[in-house]
Amino acid sequence: MKIYPDKYIDKVEQITIEFLRENKIKALILDVDNTLIDYNKNLSQSIIDWAKKLKEQGIKLYILSNTNQKEKVEKVAKVLEIPFRNLAKKPLKAGFLKVQKELKEKSENIGVVGDQIFTDILGGNRCNMFTILVEPIDPKEFWYTAWKRPIENKIKKRYKNKK
Repeated sequence: MKIYPDKYIDKVEQITIEFLRENKIKALILDVDNTLIDYNKNLSQSIIDWAKKLKEQGIKLYILSNTNQKEKVEKVAKVLEIPFRNLAKKPLKAGFLKVQKELKEKSENIGVVGDQIFTDILGGNRCNMFTILVEPIDPKEFWYTAWKRPIENKIKKRYKNKK
């Protein structure tokens, strides 16, 4: 089971069209919490601009979130003008595969972007998608995420040492 991401960066805005083309990525599955929005549900203008720019270049974007707060995900999706799915149960494959079917892309042409190894990265890897780990936007965490961070930080450190 592969727990390391294919790429590890600071924030989603660092994902460029050039990088996506080099890696033959035609679509991105995006996490919401601490990937696109902070703890207080703020979506930055830089992320809105980034998403618009990628869509203009033909990159398909789709939000896949574990949250049960549909309204929160729907609000972000409306601003970015992209489809979404909540209650994904990541790292289970089902949500990723449903999105893949809707995107009509091969798994190797889909990137999965998120801030958590045990949900976003593990799930994307299990589906043979290109995984991109980003640093959390906000140091403030929900309790169900915070307990995993020390373990994830050890994995990140090992990943950096391997490079």
